[in-house]
Amino acid sequence: MDLRSELLKSIWYGFTALDLEKSGKVSKSQLKVLSHNLCTVLSIPHDPVALEEHFRDDDDGPVSSQGYMPYLNKYILDKVVEGSFNKENVDELCWTLTAKKNYQTDKNSSTVLPEKDAFRLWCLFNFLSEDKYPLVMVPDEVEYLLKKICMAMSIEFNCVELEDFFSQDSVQQSGITVWVFLEMMNSGKISRGIDKSIISMAIEEVYREIVGDVLKEGYLWKKGQLRRNWKERWFTLRPSNLSYYTGEDRKDCQGNIALDGNCCVEVLPDRDGKRCMFCLKTLSKTYEMSASDTKQRQEWTTAIQTAIRLHVEGKKSLHKDLKLKRREQREQREKRRQAKEEELQRLRALQEERERKLAELELLKEAQKQAQALLEQDEQRRRQQHEQLQRALEVQLREAEEARVSMQAEMALKEEEAERQRKRIQELEEMQKRLEEALQQEIKARLDEEAFRYAQAGLLAEEEEKMKALMSLQEEQEEYILKTQREKQELKQEMEAKSRALEEAQRQLEEVRANRHRVDQDVVAAQRKLRQASTNVKHWNVQMNRLMRPIGPGEKRPSLGSSFSSFQIPTQRDPGLRLRRRSGSEDQDEESKENVDNRAGCDLEKRHSHASNGDMDIP
Repeated sequence: MDLRSELLKSIWYGFTALDLEKSGKVSKSQLKVLSHNLCTVLSIPHDPVALEEHFRDDDDGPVSSQGYMPYLNKYILDKVVEGSFNKENVDELCWTLTAKKNYQTDKNSSTVLPEKDAFRLWCLFNFLSEDKYPLVMVPDEVEYLLKKICMAMSIEFNCVELEDFFSQDSVQQSGITVWVFLEMMNSGKISRGIDKSIISMAIEEVYREIVGDVLKEGYLWKKGQLRRNWKERWFTLRPSNLSYYTGEDRKDCQGNIALDGNCCVEVLPDRDGKRCMFCLKTLSKTYEMSASDTKQRQEWTTAIQTAIRLHVEGKKSLHKDLKLKRREQREQREKRRQAKEEELQRLRALQEERERKLAELELLKEAQKQAQALLEQDEQRRRQQHEQLQRALEVQLREAEEARVSMQAEMALKEEEAERQRKRIQELEEMQKRLEEALQQEIKARLDEEAFRYAQAGLLAEEEEKMKALMSLQEEQEEYILKTQREKQELKQEMEAKSRALEEAQRQLEEVRANRHRVDQDVVAAQRKLRQASTNVKHWNVQMNRLMRPIGPGEKRPSLGSSFSSFQIPTQRDPGLRLRRRSGSEDQDEESKENVDNRAGCDLEKRHSHASNGDMDIP
């Protein structure tokens, strides 16, 4: 039941209250006042000329509820924002309008409920009534509400006094109206001998529980978040939050704990001098609380878990969900009752058919008896006639003999007819037995068919769920195939790019290998030239050693000039030099040539220095 349906129930009472003549129509001026008051309590802007413009083409006089509904939906209910107004103000407005007309009580009576309690019972009636107009409450919902009120008063509900009222055909078929319900409450059948204050407190508790969506209320000890001290607070639990106040009057709200699917309740061991402890964990904080006893702790933890479950399931009200479940159970009971009635009607029809067959059988038996009596009468008459003819016509013996033969033939025919009648009776009796067996088999077949139908409905529901799962899997498989094809295309492009890169790398590798082969050939040639140069150097050193000899003892040291004059530099005709020059002309590696020349120069300088110092004699 959504917010629009709840508002329409209250507004329906306000509209019918303005219909003083009970004609189903209300004047435009009264509808203007009603619309203005509704806009005020619903906190939406009021358009005073909208009603006149809406009914500009229909100026015949008062407006019916069917004519007012389009205006109400378009200009008022479509603009309503949930949470921007107090629904209790709307209910009070509509109650004030309808109570003046319909709620007439004796103010001096001791059993009459106060105005506030009557208003709360009216709100409870609207909440539990059926979603069809005029609004009525079925007997099951009336009994449920009365049991809740009696439970709040801590008394046992006794429905003996109300059995006559509930057993009326009009109540069973169409339910009761709110004014009949309030009259029954004012009669004192339920609250006889109970103080009015207790009744008011019970009605207020049930009102807050059902209409106000309060799952549980009561005092608990709460541990502070900053000072970590314990304080007693009045807690109010709703499906969406857990609020706590300084007192029972709920005027000073100290905090509000939002409940969602991430919350959980845990039972804690006794500590800090507190017992019956439990905690409520949220994503950001953990609230520690202590109840008066174990029963209260169990009730609070169960109620909080119920609130969390309702929030997870997306349900805003526990009693709205319970009301829908009770309505579904009533509909199922009604369907079962109708099925039983249909089965009884079928059985009744079969019984009537059986009785008709039995009546026909009785008629056949009666006809057989009548035929037998007629046969006996005919037989007696024929005997008398035969005797008379035998006495009177002794002379005509032959004729009498022929008559006797004919009579015997006729008797045989009659006996055959009687035998056929007996066989017909036996066949009818057998047919009756077969009909009874067929009736039993049909009843059994009906029961089996109903069981198979339930099984088939379950299989169809299961098949539908599996079909939905299969469709979802098929969609996922198609998405996965498309994704795989895209990845395969990307992988193919990447492999082609890598193949091209590999071919390029192979080509470069072949070039590097060719360059390396050429370099290796160059190195081998250089090594060969280096070995040849080394051989030439060794040969040149041998030639130099041959040119120099040591100075013997007793010999005079030649002068420097003579030494230099006696030193002969080998001419170009020297075979060593020619070999060196030839090798130098063949060597293409400049680095090797420079190393050989440097080494030869060093050796020459050393020998020069030895010659200048007189250590050697130049021949």
